[in-house]
Amino acid sequence: MAPRLDPDVDRWLSETNPTLETAMRGVVEAILAADRRMTAYLKHGTVQLAFEGDMAAFVQPKGDRISLMFNRGAKIVGDFPHLEGDGPTARFMRFADLAEVEDLAGELAAVTRAWCEMRAGPDRPA
Repeated sequence: MAPRLDPDVDRWLSETNPTLETAMRGVVEAILAADRRMTAYLKHGTVQLAFEGDMAAFVQPKGDRISLMFNRGAKIVGDFPHLEGDGPTARFMRFADLAEVEDLAGELAAVTRAWCEMRAGPDRPA
């Protein structure tokens, strides 16, 4: 069952890029399902996905691909082959369509769980 979304997030997903709406919803659902502590909300005109700080946001959402920027992705520990970038901070995952979101959902969930573990610290339960 898909998570219940904040009405503002739901509206943003519906109106921002109708061609990629289903795929963007798939990204949000995969992240929210990966760890119950994750939330989705609007900030700076885009959907933010967060736990103990912003983890990721859609960037350039009106384009022909989904670009999900992990704000501090360089700090997330783990082997994530589709987390792109070599700068000091941000990393990106990109998706062409819903099929690609579904193919990478396991990796997206693993990145999310790694983020939550990092942010919670060793003494805070999931």
